[in-house]
Order: sequence, then C-alpha cells, then structure tokens
Amino acid sequence: MLDNLDIKKIAFFAGGVLFGTAGVKVLASKDAKKVYTGCTAAVLRAKDCVMKTATTVQENAEDILAEAKQMNEERAAFDEAAEMEDASCEETAE
Repeated sequence: MLDNLDIKKIAFFAGGVLFGTAGVKVLASKDAKKVYTGCTAAVLRAKDCVMKTATTVQENAEDILAEAKQMNEERAAFDEAAEMEDASCEETAE
C-alpha cells in the first residue's frame, strides 16, 4: 500500500498546488496591481532624477573640457612667444 513517504510526497504536492493557486490569485488582485503601479511610478521618478543628474554632470564635464583646451592653447602661445624671445635674444647676443 502507500507508505509514509508516499503520503508526504502527495501532501507536499497538494500543498504546493494549493499555495500556487492562492498565490496567483493574490498576485492578480486589484490591491497587488495598485502596489505594482506605485512601485513602477517610483522607479520612473527615480529614473528622471538620475537622468537630470547625469545631464548636469555631462554639461559640467563639457565646460571643464572646453576650459582645459583653452588653457592649453594659451600656454602653447605663451611658450611659443617665450621661445621666439629667447631666439631673438640669442641672435642679438651673437
């Protein structure tokens, strides 16, 4: 006949089916849908906040890059002028 192990397996299976059926009903309920909607809205608000921050950081990085390029151009012009001055001083000294 059925031994104790077979009865446990059948009981676990039946419990699983019952729990699964109840779980599906709970997940599909109106209250659950309200929770899903609220969570989705919160995620979308968080996404907007992150995108605003990312845009600000990108704009700041572009400003920094432009200023750095300008500084390098000014430094190169200064170095070039200094080299020309050194060259003219050497020519007059000879």
